[in-house]
Amino acid sequence: MFQSFEVTARPEQGPPRLAALRAELEAAGFDGFLVPRADAHQGEYVSARDERLAWLTGFTGSAGFCAVLRDTAGVFIDGRYRTQVKAQVADVYTPVPWPEVSLPTWLKEQLPNGGTVAFDPWLHTVGQIEHVRTALQDTRIVLKKSENLVDRVWSDQPAAAAEPVRAHPLEFAGEAHTDKRTRLGTVLAEQGAACAVITLPDSICWLLNIRGADIPRNPIAQGFAILHTTGHVDLYMSPAKLADIGDHLTPGVTLHAPTEFLPALNALTGPVLLDKSSVPVRVADAVSADIQWGDDPCALPKACKNAAEIKGSAEAHLRDGAAVVELLAWLDAQPVGTLAETQVVTQLEGYRRRDNALQDISFETIAGTGPNGAIMHYRVTTETDSDLQDGHLLVLDSGGQYLDGTTDITRTIAIGTPPEDACKAFTRVLMGMISMSRLIWPKGLAGRDIEAIGRAPLWYAHQDFDHGLGHGVGAYLSVHEGPQRLSRVSTVPLQAGMILSNEPGYYREGAFGIRIENLIVAQDATPPSDGDAHREMLSWRTLTFAPIDRRLIFADILDQPSRDWLDAYHDQTYELLKDRVSPQTASWLQQACAPL
Repeated sequence: MFQSFEVTARPEQGPPRLAALRAELEAAGFDGFLVPRADAHQGEYVSARDERLAWLTGFTGSAGFCAVLRDTAGVFIDGRYRTQVKAQVADVYTPVPWPEVSLPTWLKEQLPNGGTVAFDPWLHTVGQIEHVRTALQDTRIVLKKSENLVDRVWSDQPAAAAEPVRAHPLEFAGEAHTDKRTRLGTVLAEQGAACAVITLPDSICWLLNIRGADIPRNPIAQGFAILHTTGHVDLYMSPAKLADIGDHLTPGVTLHAPTEFLPALNALTGPVLLDKSSVPVRVADAVSADIQWGDDPCALPKACKNAAEIKGSAEAHLRDGAAVVELLAWLDAQPVGTLAETQVVTQLEGYRRRDNALQDISFETIAGTGPNGAIMHYRVTTETDSDLQDGHLLVLDSGGQYLDGTTDITRTIAIGTPPEDACKAFTRVLMGMISMSRLIWPKGLAGRDIEAIGRAPLWYAHQDFDHGLGHGVGAYLSVHEGPQRLSRVSTVPLQAGMILSNEPGYYREGAFGIRIENLIVAQDATPPSDGDAHREMLSWRTLTFAPIDRRLIFADILDQPSRDWLDAYHDQTYELLKDRVSPQTASWLQQACAPL
């Protein structure tokens, strides 16, 4: 099994660990210390060594941070984790709704007379620290760089990840790394920069057509890189990780030990391009040349998938969809009340593992039944494992890391006879997902400009959900990829080739959760047949295929355009997957995909 069900953090461990950290605070003469969920590379996901937030507090969410002061400790969590945090942290920690309450606002309330709050400059970006310092400039609160105080008290901290790196085949990458480096080097020169410092592991892996396993569920290798205008790259990565790479990186890439990175930064001649949103403070401090602030040069090219990446992703989704269909058919055949969440997770992974291209799951499978479904990023353990009971809704959110693509799919499944109010909410969520899938929009619009399309059916019922409508997805890379998002805060214009999730939801704490998710890729829209086209437009192509539970659809709510789309989608799902599943499952699939 890729997935395990052990408990990785316990609330009762929090108080003694907090006490030990506070002892370090007092010894160092600080009034506070910031503990983010981050590492020196500033990617979204971290290795076991860098799980400082979870180790200290017990909170295991993928986003958030803790501000530890001498007499209080706030755990800052966004809307996805408001339910989860209550079960994971002890009462010595205070959950803080973020970003509604910002860190500067909270610090002003807690330290009215001022104080010194320390932070590890490797674990915070330039943009983050600039924002906080600006907001605190009229106070007596000072941010000060420090060694990591959590590391001082974490006696059994795991070793740094050092998994082997492997070449990513050209047939899946679609472009040689020599061409990528040359292309991006030319762009750097046009921008007036001499070089760019890259710290994000997925950017480095995309640029050099390599993959690794330093982060669970993410095929990335941790390291640092400097891209020059000539296309030459200096790569700072443990030599042991690169032992099996052969001559894949030559010529044009010079390998260095990680210890050489900071001295190399100091020796650069500028302008040096740095991205405030991803470069750690410590890295910026090491650059003595002129700094040119801008975007990670790999971020946007990586987001706009080429034809080979889209083809690979589409094929991976068909194989993954077949595995999901096998699971859904198996689940339907089990008597109500005879299964637990862990059994569903195990069975689904078994179907996925039949595919030799599967390298890992793309994240810990979310299988939340009944009230657990309302925990948006629920992770089942041996202690929380719950039975699927009559009247429950099962939220099943999962994905795979295949050599040719990354998948992410959510289906909400009726167990027995679902309640009417849940069916009504499900139908509204479905209408939102379909509305986004059908959308055609002018080029130049960003995620924030169209995201409301997927929420509108819920809004009419005075309902909503506290997560973005969609995130970017990599090509056999991170399942969460920027800069593209379907979010109220996303200002990045959507472009052809960008793959995103489309996943509206609804969550009623203590009762049920609902989420429906397909991956979609932006493409140039076909002009109308009458030729009366005045603007260039984009549309979506759906990549994910698996039936949507018709038992949860409330027919009186579903409008005709949504009904027509769903019937066409189910017809396509059956045609694409019927020959990829067992004969028994194909028979079930035909019924599951029958017209409404």
